[in-house]
Amino acid sequence: MVWNEQGFLTAEANGNACDADGVCIKVCPFNPEPEKQYENEDKLAEMFLTETNTYHPKIGRYERIFAGYSKKYRETSSSGGVATYIYDRLFEKGLIDHVVTVRESEDGRREHYSYSIISGKDQLLSTSKTRYYPVTLAHTLEDIKALDGYVAISGVACFVKAVRLAQAHDLILKDKIVFLVGIICGGVKSSFFTEYLASRAGIDGNNFLRPEYRVKDPQSTASDYGFSCESIESKRTNFIKMREVGDMWGSGLFKANACDFCDDVTTELADVSLGDAWLDPYNRDGKGHNVIVTRNPVATEILQEGQNTGDIILESLALDKFLLSQQGSFNHRHDGLALRCELAKNAGKKVPPKRHDTVRLPLYLRFVQLARRKSRAKSLKAWQKHRDAIKFDREMKLTTIRLRIVTRLSHWIKKLKRMVNKKR
Repeated sequence: MVWNEQGFLTAEANGNACDADGVCIKVCPFNPEPEKQYENEDKLAEMFLTETNTYHPKIGRYERIFAGYSKKYRETSSSGGVATYIYDRLFEKGLIDHVVTVRESEDGRREHYSYSIISGKDQLLSTSKTRYYPVTLAHTLEDIKALDGYVAISGVACFVKAVRLAQAHDLILKDKIVFLVGIICGGVKSSFFTEYLASRAGIDGNNFLRPEYRVKDPQSTASDYGFSCESIESKRTNFIKMREVGDMWGSGLFKANACDFCDDVTTELADVSLGDAWLDPYNRDGKGHNVIVTRNPVATEILQEGQNTGDIILESLALDKFLLSQQGSFNHRHDGLALRCELAKNAGKKVPPKRHDTVRLPLYLRFVQLARRKSRAKSLKAWQKHRDAIKFDREMKLTTIRLRIVTRLSHWIKKLKRMVNKKR
């Protein structure tokens, strides 16, 4: 895995010296020609999530849906701290001996964060924050084979799918990896995203350490968080509220192209999936809440035991409310997928088989999708060119204004349609 010119870690052929009998492409979550039995998340779920049969086409197989937080880990986490609590309990129950998750890298200047292995609950606090930074599991999966005992891994949807594919092709990994925590993801960001935020916070170049992407404001709302990083020169911590930066998610800025061809919104192949509770009343609490989807009995049991002991505050969440919490992602990732696949194929690109690629968008929503594709691609070129937030914002201004206009227009048209339908 090497850094490319757009700030992503990508696979590079090593002189055709394959050391895995050609399996590398088979475990790629975006393999355009997958084996039939591993064709999509639904088929992989049949292999790995065998203890639950409840199914929804938007979220896959599941047992229960909750909203809540961990009393112990909430304060030190980006959201409700439920992931760290689950790891704590897995260690306590003797179900795992190691956790593979993202934490601060030893090479903090180039790779601020990386996957690493921790082997005790005393190290859990170093892993309990969200990191919007490119990482790779490439070396860690090999390291797992040398470990004694069982392993849990956290990751976003494409990473979790890659782990499941690796388990399907490697019996050692299938035996050793016993639990996957899925992080519900809005898109993988380039390292340019972090550099841009640091520049907006007053530190240009890559002259910063310890970027923190979800600095909470307990006195405000859950979405009113900030970004901070430490200046290498002054040793001071610089901070900026994300609301001053603007929309970095719906606009697609600094997002990987592959994310536009992922239809797994809720990390369907994990044993438990966790996201932010962007719902009333939870979003009013700046300390943070998680939405939680359990996909096997162990995950459900751990949470219910925590509720009984008072270690976590938990309440059942109706399916329709959970779907509402992810509505923006469903709109983009599912409804817009057919158009993006069509554009890619027309450009001669190979596209993986998808489950949600049949929706035919009306013209006004096609404009939104085209504008997002343009802002995503242009943001990477503009940052590569300028490496300065002021110049970047100036170059991106017209592109982001056009996106805002077509997005607002689409909201007005949707609202008008709803009003007309109500009168009928």
